[in-house]
Amino acid sequence: MDETLEAKRFNEALDALLAGKAGGVGTDSEIQRDLEMASRLLSSDLSRQSRVKASLKSELAGRAPANARPGLFFLPPLRRLILSPYAALVVIGLLSPLVFELYCIQRAPERSRLLGTVGRAAGSMGPSYEPGVMGLARAPEMHSMEMASFRKLFRGGEGAGASYPTPTIGPNARTGSLESLKKAASKAAAEMNQGGAAASALQASADASQALPNARPANGTKPRSIGSFNPLIAKEDVLSQRELDGEGYDFAPENEFVKASDQPLSTFSIDVDAASYANARRFLDQGRMPPQDAVRIEELINYFRYDYPEPAGEHPFSITTELSACPWKAGHKLVRVGLKGRSIPNEKLPPNNLVFLVDSSGSMESYDKLPLLKKGLRLLVEQLRRQDRIAIVAYAGTAGLVLPSTPGSDKAAILAALERLEAGGSTAGGAGIQLAYEVARRNFMEKGNNRVILATDGDFNVGITSDGELVRMIEEKRRQGVFLTVLGFGTGNYQDAKMEKLADKGNGNYAYIDDILEARKVLVQEMGATLLTIAKDVKIQVEFNPARVQAYRLIGYENRLLKAQDFNDDKKDAGELGAGHTVTALYEVIPIGAEADLPAVDELRYQKTRLSDAASAGKELLTVKFRYKKPDGDRSLLIVHALEDAVRGWDEATQDHRFSAAVAGFGMLLRGSKFAGNLTYAKVGRTAGEALGKDEGGYRAEFLRLVEKARLLDQRQR
Repeated sequence: MDETLEAKRFNEALDALLAGKAGGVGTDSEIQRDLEMASRLLSSDLSRQSRVKASLKSELAGRAPANARPGLFFLPPLRRLILSPYAALVVIGLLSPLVFELYCIQRAPERSRLLGTVGRAAGSMGPSYEPGVMGLARAPEMHSMEMASFRKLFRGGEGAGASYPTPTIGPNARTGSLESLKKAASKAAAEMNQGGAAASALQASADASQALPNARPANGTKPRSIGSFNPLIAKEDVLSQRELDGEGYDFAPENEFVKASDQPLSTFSIDVDAASYANARRFLDQGRMPPQDAVRIEELINYFRYDYPEPAGEHPFSITTELSACPWKAGHKLVRVGLKGRSIPNEKLPPNNLVFLVDSSGSMESYDKLPLLKKGLRLLVEQLRRQDRIAIVAYAGTAGLVLPSTPGSDKAAILAALERLEAGGSTAGGAGIQLAYEVARRNFMEKGNNRVILATDGDFNVGITSDGELVRMIEEKRRQGVFLTVLGFGTGNYQDAKMEKLADKGNGNYAYIDDILEARKVLVQEMGATLLTIAKDVKIQVEFNPARVQAYRLIGYENRLLKAQDFNDDKKDAGELGAGHTVTALYEVIPIGAEADLPAVDELRYQKTRLSDAASAGKELLTVKFRYKKPDGDRSLLIVHALEDAVRGWDEATQDHRFSAAVAGFGMLLRGSKFAGNLTYAKVGRTAGEALGKDEGGYRAEFLRLVEKARLLDQRQR
């Protein structure tokens, strides 16, 4: 369409709208769509002021700047319209509490611009609606104080990559206190010595947002924030961090001491996940302590690799045990049990039939979600071989096949499909998982690794949403030979509990990716362990000798505990071990004769427990039993390993033993454990610093940095 004619038609339609009449007759669909958005201005007296109308219309004849991007400014008249500094300020001020989510992005090293992205009003726009973007250009005539006040209100700071959320509308609205918004707007308006329309616009926007019935979710749920600083929320109006974030973590009380004479068996499923460590690192890097329920100590310990021997026999993993004095409680002992899965070079891995199930919903828009996911998957694509096959399914509103199963050698096609992924719409997670499994089954490899890789923040809200429904579907698919790996991304609405459960029931592993280095660790350096399961349903049962052990406590694994009878039940699901994976478990043991404050149990009336002669006379402290199945097997195999009691000082322990104890101590401090004894962050740092070992990749050195951050942040240690 001719630009002059287009501008004229838009001008006429705008006249009709500002006059309170039905507008848009005769305009094309794109112009009509934007006029419908503009019609929201009619509720404000300010929108009918002739000088605002004139300011808007005067820019229709202008030209867009040379560096404007056509993809962002999709209508030429709109490009010219928004260049008026006062018009842009008025529009943004009026609409931001209603339909805008502002964010700062760095377009180039020499140019940083504030962009306001038109948000979707709940139920008013379809998932395919592509919003326009309005940029704020600084006008030479604008007073410096006015611009500074505006930046203070809507930006909150300088720097590339910073994220400063503002209220949005919808069932997952991330919003702060509207009263605080009003106060901030009024303060900024008072500072503007040129006042006028700009100040009135800010005040009107606050008033409108205060009255808007949809400003908070209609279902009564509490609002969420994305976890970064919001300059629009006054300090006195900030809710608790847990309420603001809306992140989901399961409550799991820490394990207590158990008397060996009453309960000599400790049974649990292995856990190779390491998501909790990366997630806790994310919180500490943001300058805040992680929620206690987000800290799973076994995942902190298992984030690191230990120098366990490679398997030498028929079984696919080796077993290591070690005993020492306990570093945080005098008179106690510390037992370490370690497994090491057989390492398989990437070139010898069986062929992969992988389906990337990518969450491309609106909640994945921020830089630490879909953009980071795409960068991480590119790293994995570079490792693919000709015999591997890749498909991509995306879900947002409805699920769709982005890339049919494609040979790993056709990297260009795979990367091009990844590049096409964009965030938008609601989250049809259940439909996406169903389609991904269907694609995996159509391309099933009898002798290969068949796996769905789900990458998401876990915020499912359309379709199959209940944990029970999802778990039942995933359990059925795993029995058909298709496993599930879950990669978590992002902050604010991150659903950790749901993703851990899905990975557990899908015979896969769960990782949290907070930056590109973690993506490389999970998807490149540990690709074999991430993608190939060498043993499934791996269970550990430790029998303690009551003649030598008064009580014991398993450190971590709270949500992996099993009943004693589950150990021999091959129908009971348990954890999976990947190629090259290591698993470590620690027990704190109170030996016979040591002082212990344990709850008493009355003597039994009808039976007595008598120790065997072997228990009393032997040197065994405990016996470790393992059960596992082959990846395609249904019957478990048993391994038994005994550990003798010994007097071994802390200084005699290996570096791996001391470092794993330091990580466990760090987890106890983060959780505020009552069993932390004499632990401090300083002591944890010293212990870990003396046991760094080879430290390939520098992960142990990074741990020292996190310990120091926690020491400075944790008020309980002051």
